[in-house]
Amino acid sequence: MQTLADTTTLVEPRDLSAVADLLTEDRIGPHDGEGKTVVVAMSGGVDSAVTALVMRKRGYKVIGMNLRLFSPEDEDHRANPCCGIPAMDDARKTCATIGVPFYAINMEMEFGAHVIKKFVDEYAAGRTPNPCLECNRHVKFQHLVQRARLLGADCLATGHYARIEYGQNGALHKLYRALDDRKDQSYVLYTLNQDQLGYIQFPLGNLTKPEVRRLAHAFGLPVADKPESQEICFVGNRSYADFVSEHRPDVTVPGDIVTNDGAVIGQHKGLVHHTVGQRRGIGIQAQKPFFVLKLDTESNQLVVGDREDAEARELVIDTVSLTGGVWSDEPFECDVVVRYRGTPTAGRVELGSPDNRTARITFTTEHGPIASPGQAVVFYHNDEVLGGGTISAVERRGAKV
Repeated sequence: MQTLADTTTLVEPRDLSAVADLLTEDRIGPHDGEGKTVVVAMSGGVDSAVTALVMRKRGYKVIGMNLRLFSPEDEDHRANPCCGIPAMDDARKTCATIGVPFYAINMEMEFGAHVIKKFVDEYAAGRTPNPCLECNRHVKFQHLVQRARLLGADCLATGHYARIEYGQNGALHKLYRALDDRKDQSYVLYTLNQDQLGYIQFPLGNLTKPEVRRLAHAFGLPVADKPESQEICFVGNRSYADFVSEHRPDVTVPGDIVTNDGAVIGQHKGLVHHTVGQRRGIGIQAQKPFFVLKLDTESNQLVVGDREDAEARELVIDTVSLTGGVWSDEPFECDVVVRYRGTPTAGRVELGSPDNRTARITFTTEHGPIASPGQAVVFYHNDEVLGGGTISAVERRGAKV
């Protein structure tokens, strides 16, 4: 079999002392890679580039692997090209600079079915999906782990900002928030199971974004100054409403804006232009601010109310995933987060049957969060990720939606 991870001499920085503080074991992990191979997911951005660099510095033989997920057809790449051909070219250049082999895999069909189609269908149904989470769940980690193992790699590394504490002697692996709160991505990683957590590495978890860029500059990586990718890569410079409308023109049909008690107070231009919790841009003049409570797709009505009416008292969630894999019969207290980098709210979780993977969350504070069906909800204990699920129903002060 070909030795896929044979590499050339690792490029060194002009001044190693300038970044030596970032290459210690407490920052990037132990130098334990001798004789081991790692597949690094290469998105074409600076985070994955530095991940490949760091794993080489730790002694691993590195294989760079790019997933081509979405290739926009417009000439100027209006949609963010973080997952298309330009990104693949950037990833290839980075691998050439570092001195590691590079492979590209076309996953556009899987991405279209599990991420783009679900995104459009969920918004058309008045729900609020998280495409990055679905990409991690159904595309990236499922296929990358499988391919890394087929290549005989000892582990898979990605540029996500999160931390894993590996259990020893049969103890559970644990997932934690990243050191950099501004870049933490643990919210979209809660679906990782014990097998995946034991195989994956997040070497950027103890670094900040400025430190990552400092490493990229020091080693002369070609993507050191590449701008941040947009969260919804396939939407690009358009609004999500325009993107969904292109696929589902029916979502732009005008309808009534009604209060929680059914009074008509205005007209909307299509439910797709609104989200639960929205306060600005609703399109009505009033003495007090209104918040969107519900997108009623059956009646094509936009339901609005007071801030207090929008707050959730309880959530019903499905497709529950527990990081530890152990289904608890006893309710447990935790911090609940209902949006990416959202503010934690204290809550009590009661799990249903492990067969139906449902749960009910009751908020134990005076004010609950504003939540929407379709959103991911994640359980935390301090910085540790306990698990999460998808909101199917919201019990609000003013209405159940």
